[in-house]
Amino acid sequence: MPDAPLTQPPAALVSPRPSACPGLWRIVDARDGGICRIKLPGGLLQAGQAEAVADAAERFATGVIEATNRANLQIRGIGNDRQGLVQCLLDAGLGPRDAAFDDVRNLMLSPLAGLDPAMLLDTRPLAGEILRMLEATPRLHELSAKFAIQLDGGEDLAMLEHPHDLWLAAMTLDQRTWLAFGLAGCPGQALGAVPVEQGLALVQAVLVRFLDLAGPQQSRMRQLLADCSVDAFIDGLGLEIRRDAAVLGWSRAPARASWLGPLAQRQGMALGVAPPLGRLTANQLRGIAGVARTAGDGSLRLSPWQSLVIPNLDPTRLDQAQAELHALGLLWHADHPLARLTACTGSSGCAKALADTKADAQTLAPLLRAGRPGSVHVSGCLRSCAAAHVAPATLLARSPGRYDLYLRDRCQPGFGRLRATDITPEEAGAMLDLPTEHLDD
Repeated sequence: MPDAPLTQPPAALVSPRPSACPGLWRIVDARDGGICRIKLPGGLLQAGQAEAVADAAERFATGVIEATNRANLQIRGIGNDRQGLVQCLLDAGLGPRDAAFDDVRNLMLSPLAGLDPAMLLDTRPLAGEILRMLEATPRLHELSAKFAIQLDGGEDLAMLEHPHDLWLAAMTLDQRTWLAFGLAGCPGQALGAVPVEQGLALVQAVLVRFLDLAGPQQSRMRQLLADCSVDAFIDGLGLEIRRDAAVLGWSRAPARASWLGPLAQRQGMALGVAPPLGRLTANQLRGIAGVARTAGDGSLRLSPWQSLVIPNLDPTRLDQAQAELHALGLLWHADHPLARLTACTGSSGCAKALADTKADAQTLAPLLRAGRPGSVHVSGCLRSCAAAHVAPATLLARSPGRYDLYLRDRCQPGFGRLRATDITPEEAGAMLDLPTEHLDD
């Protein structure tokens, strides 16, 4: 039986805090219509919910669905019946009935949380506790819609390049599990650690202290730390934080698993699949949901690589699943040229973009040799949407069909070293026809 209808008027379809960041309740206008972002708990999506998203995208919008780099989904091209769209998604269990809570559900896990063979910790129970705390604590609803937390269980399939305001990563010390943590960065060198049993208390203490210290213009941790030292911040948490050499000398091991194709689980297997350039049709999403039902356990996991994982797959159904996904136009192996590319919405849907990035990426793809997935980003403006970290190579639009090419350089800020200016996608393709290792220098 569906939930009760919305009791708030259409005017309430705006979150209490102004932001350009879309959410379920905050539908942001773009050149191609409204955008609604569906924040998924730990990236989890049931097959029936995926079908509900597909139905809503066709009924209330133009049918365009995007996988985001924070393991969420968004619907584009939304028309006038925005309240009907929100009600449809709420009826499918795809968001909170309190708009204030929707904004703060920015908690990222591995797509194989609880399943990855290399994990040190099943992060799902703690993730559930964190999300319930965020929902039940009105003070925390003051956090920015962009304030983000990462909970890392030590999985081989893990995004370690997206910066977060707070990250926690499982580590083993003295034959017990601890949570290392850091502020305003990516899982790497730790600032301190607490026993895993204190993980929830640590998260709450960090969020409350941030809100106590942050000024009106300081919505992110990096802005606060420009005025407040890390030591002063940690000293005021009111918790016993371990900061000895064993903790401060620890660093997170590299993630080793690809996010496309067959993926190992502790039991069974999973399959990573990606829509080209992060964009799904309603029929493609329904098709993935169907494969999850027939070959898996009926669940899906969104990933921070603008892709999806079908977990708990029956190995005897792998070939059939891959054939069905290929017929839908989806990517399931890393050798496909489009797997190497990410691209923002571009000028067809965004007024800020200076070029049609999706079309130009399609032109560029066949010119690239096989390489690391996601190693080239095509951006319509300096905001670099669709890439939360600096890619090995970035094409930054300067006018329709013309780009500046940057190669990531850890010694230089921003996109890195300027390699060429005012070039076409075809010219960029000739310059980028290099082995992956040359793009990471």
